[in-house]
Amino acid sequence: MFERFTKPARAAVVQSQVEARRLGHDRIDDSHLLLGVLAQEAGVGARVLTELGVGLDAARDAVAALHAPDAQALGALGIDLDEVRRKAEAAFGEGALERRFARRRGFFRRSTGHIAFTRPAKAALEDALRQALTLRHNYIGTEHLVLGLLTGGSSTAGRVLHRLGVRVDAAELRRRVLDELGRAA
Repeated sequence: MFERFTKPARAAVVQSQVEARRLGHDRIDDSHLLLGVLAQEAGVGARVLTELGVGLDAARDAVAALHAPDAQALGALGIDLDEVRRKAEAAFGEGALERRFARRRGFFRRSTGHIAFTRPAKAALEDALRQALTLRHNYIGTEHLVLGLLTGGSSTAGRVLHRLGVRVDAAELRRRVLDELGRAA
């Protein structure tokens, strides 16, 4: 499937891995793909999202907030997140909770190299292909990634956009993408 991706779409997928690592995540989910698309500023997908008022920095903050442990919820269970952090750093060194480890054959190793996609991220990539085929395009661009990210039910990417005040349905998003493609032609 990736052979059909345009250079900006490939760059968006690569950037999603960078974004996941930057946030200390051990998997790439659809919100990281959203950040990857936004990072390709010249791409149709990023232009449509920018027109909707979505910026990369605000989206990064929203993704980080969605993935962060809810200190209030933990507090209700009697867990003081700051105290946990202090004790972990006292026992294992500064930044101990920022390290990510992967389980492999019964022991832990520091996670490097490839980061796996979550099911929702894989579904978004597959839906991007379906969107391209529906539009009779023989390529997958950032515009198809946006449609794939946001047309399939509830997604983390959708929650990020909702947090940022974006209120468009799949049909409106499709119209905006097609308008942008028309302007680009």
